[in-house]
Formats: sequence, C-alpha cells, structure tokens
Amino acid sequence: MDPEEVRADWADREGEFSPRYYAAKGPDETSESIRAAVEFYAGDDARVLEVGCGSGRHLERLRRDGLDRLAGVDINDESFDVMGEFFPDLADVGTFHTGAIEAVLPEFDDDAFDVVYSVETLQHVHPDDTWVFEEVVRVCSDLLITVENEGNGARRGRDGNEVSYVNGEFPLYHRDWKAVFSELGTVQVTREPSDRDTFRAFRIV
Repeated sequence: MDPEEVRADWADREGEFSPRYYAAKGPDETSESIRAAVEFYAGDDARVLEVGCGSGRHLERLRRDGLDRLAGVDINDESFDVMGEFFPDLADVGTFHTGAIEAVLPEFDDDAFDVVYSVETLQHVHPDDTWVFEEVVRVCSDLLITVENEGNGARRGRDGNEVSYVNGEFPLYHRDWKAVFSELGTVQVTREPSDRDTFRAFRIV
C-alpha cells in the first residue's frame, strides 16, 4: 500500500478498529499507564496531545482526573461525532483536529505541548512518511509516550519481518521506537512490554 492508501483506509474505517469500536471499549489499562506517566513526569497542568486519538477514550481517562488542556488529532472525521456521543465532557473541554498527522502536526508551534502520545498509531505510518516522527518531537516540550506493537504478538514482527498485515487489510510496521526517537533527541525513561504492545516513555532533551 502507498501512503495515500493507508491514510484513506483509516479515514473511512467502519466496524472493527473504527472510532465507535474503541469508544464502546472505553478507557483501559493503557489509559491508566498513560495517566500514571503524565502524572509522574508532567503533572496535572500539562498540555497534552494524542496523535491518532480516535473518539478519545484515553484522553477521557485524563479528563476524569482533572486534566483539561487536552488536544487530539485523528484522520477519521467520525471520531469527534462519536466522542460527542460517548464522552461529551471531553468533547467540550478539548481541542480537536481532523486530518492526517502528516498534515496537522506541521501547523503547530515548536513545543506546543508538554506531552505527546500515540497508541497504536505511529505503527501504521508508511515508510515514505517517517519524517513525521521529527514533527512529533518538535511539537513536544517534555514527555513523549509510544504504545505500539513492536512484534509482541506471536505472528507479528517475527523472523525479521518489518511489516505485517492486520486481518490481511492494512500494514503494521514493526519499529524499534527507542532507536527511532533516540536519534531524534530523546532519552527513554520507561519501557513496559505487554502481550500486545510496548509502552515507552521518553524525555525531550
């Protein structure tokens, strides 16, 4: 798939892996891990951006603990209608942008956010668009969190495969996020692998 095909697939996704699919699940253990890291490293007044926020279930967990400087970017314009239905208080307090991260992130100022995080979003960035990782760091002043599949699953990322296909539909690129973001001027402070993903936290230096 070329980059435009990857983006179009996520922009129009319905059913499994859609904004409504994740909204129905609500905040989860990943949401708790993100909340703990934000509290420990950045505090309750942090400006937070979720890259690929969908309908906002992880941001909703932050909002419930009193954070109100929240923002999100998602390519699927249904995300924010679903957010209004499932998490109306988040929709009211946050600032949200519809579009591909490759298009939206360059519009933000340097250090626009204290915290930037991604949950299973950067793993779908096409190799032609990896320049956007520099944008992720540029807009982040303090704490970067990635929760991505690095080959944790039994059938993914094995035998040196750099890409696998979820349900045979769309690509998932297996990357060493410590290596990626260390080269861009961050220092990893936390790594917690699970059966599905690897949680990493980086400080901007």
